[in-house]
Amino acid sequence: MTRVFADRETKTRYDLRFLLHSGEPLLLTEDATPPDPTLSAAPRLPASARLPINRCNLPADILGGLTYQQHPVPLQLDGVRNFHQALFATLAPLSRRDERSAYFVDYMTVHFCLEDLEEAGFTPGPRKKYRCNANYLRMVRGWSFDSDGREGAVLKHWVETRFGLLARHHGGPLDGRDSDAYHAYLVQGSRGLYATNALEAQLDLLYTYCQYELELAHPGQSHLRLYRGINRIDEHEVLATHPGQRYQVLLNNLNSFTSERERADEFGDYILETQVPLAKIFFYNRLLPGMLKGEDEYVVVGGLYEVGISTF
Repeated sequence: MTRVFADRETKTRYDLRFLLHSGEPLLLTEDATPPDPTLSAAPRLPASARLPINRCNLPADILGGLTYQQHPVPLQLDGVRNFHQALFATLAPLSRRDERSAYFVDYMTVHFCLEDLEEAGFTPGPRKKYRCNANYLRMVRGWSFDSDGREGAVLKHWVETRFGLLARHHGGPLDGRDSDAYHAYLVQGSRGLYATNALEAQLDLLYTYCQYELELAHPGQSHLRLYRGINRIDEHEVLATHPGQRYQVLLNNLNSFTSERERADEFGDYILETQVPLAKIFFYNRLLPGMLKGEDEYVVVGGLYEVGISTF
């Protein structure tokens, strides 16, 4: 799989940081840059939290690690941007966000035949129509209502296949891939995907469009400071602790955050705060008109994060 870097120097620095944080032996040639003493060793993403393959330009052990959180590079799902290059060529001259979002919704409707299900290959029938109506909008709205429901299982499964990060929680801890809880999660996700209309391809394009909009909204920016209300830090898998209420935690493979600290306080006694790479934002409620309501929600791909904990 090809990594995307702006230049060779950026790639060299990124690989060096990853080796330093991974604990792997580091061999320096005469012209190599020496290790930066300010970079300290950090926990690696556990093998039990990732898959050996995925469908994007970085493997899971890198994109799910702390080094990536601190020094992110763009993530690209295999072939999606190229396959839909006509869409992004049309969006490029549009200066207004509402114009772009309206065109994107129209493109999704036409490309995936969302309003002409027989054209998409479905035969008439109320049950079949219900299943093929399970589109990208229904998935993200279902997530907002209940992230541990069927739609949440579909989205977490999508993250597993695209980014290689395994779900850690769904209605309770998922204790290993051989556990009953994990099998129940797989069944729920499979039922959510069954007889749908290229649903995972719809989610691929939604993520890619989200990244396109984030680049326009935050030029030259790599992170957003986001917040999450919690009641106890042990709700998360803590791998290391540091002074000043700083923790290194393994988040679920998909998580809800908000950009408004005051709203996070409504969901717990403590506030988890972290810097989220833009490349790890799957979607947010202002991306499309009427897509989500309520708090200013950002749905974030997980992995290892350094976080702070505070009271309001």
